[in-house]
Amino acid sequence: MPTPERSLPEELHIASMVVHSTPARVQRVSDAIAAMPGARVHGTSPAGKLVVTLEASTADEMTYKVTCIQRTDGVLAAALVYQCADSLDAMNEVLP
Repeated sequence: MPTPERSLPEELHIASMVVHSTPARVQRVSDAIAAMPGARVHGTSPAGKLVVTLEASTADEMTYKVTCIQRTDGVLAAALVYQCADSLDAMNEVLP
């Protein structure tokens, strides 16, 4: 007898990263990351450092996005600084 599918609540995963690229490619790396859905570059430095946030709907999607950034041409290192995951209901809850 097949088991009924459980409906899992929708989630939101948020992560921040520091990305270090070669100084000559910082603009190309920034543009490549900014073109990814759910990715935002908040700042860059001439030395090649970028501050990035990511949003994803699953842990697998977040892992994929981090891996894509790490494999972007010109990226020397990409370090995950913070990650949070919760249900959309909890994220949208109005607090008193």
